[in-house]
Amino acid sequence: MSLKDQITEDMKNAMRAKDVARLGAIRLLLAAIKQREVDERIVVDDAGVIATVEKMMKQRKDSISQFEKAGRDDLVAIEAGEMAILQAYLPAQLSDTEVEAAVAAAVSATGAAGPQDMGKVIGALKAQLAGKADMGKVSALVKAALAK
Repeated sequence: MSLKDQITEDMKNAMRAKDVARLGAIRLLLAAIKQREVDERIVVDDAGVIATVEKMMKQRKDSISQFEKAGRDDLVAIEAGEMAILQAYLPAQLSDTEVEAAVAAAVSATGAAGPQDMGKVIGALKAQLAGKADMGKVSALVKAALAK
């Protein structure tokens, strides 16, 4: 069963269980997937679904930081709840040591010598770590490794 089919089944189960919060988050996700399919005129595969979930997670993180600055704890709770629901559709996250090892391997494999080679290293890591690690942290680790 594809990830998109699993999300559709989860929506049906949320409807049956009358779980309003879960249903709302899943509907937002399906709408984002459908919007991408319409805009790009493609049928989204599992990698595309994961990319969409990652984008939505990033949006939620940004919203949470803005709501915290504004003192809106009620909205922070809603966004955090949606993030928890969306997190279930991402692959298991790699530990920090696994990410550091992957960065070190990519730096040596690409023969990167300095900060000017950061794009090559990130390009090699993006396919390998997509959905499995926060690419912001990966970027910081690559930058630190290349600064040495």
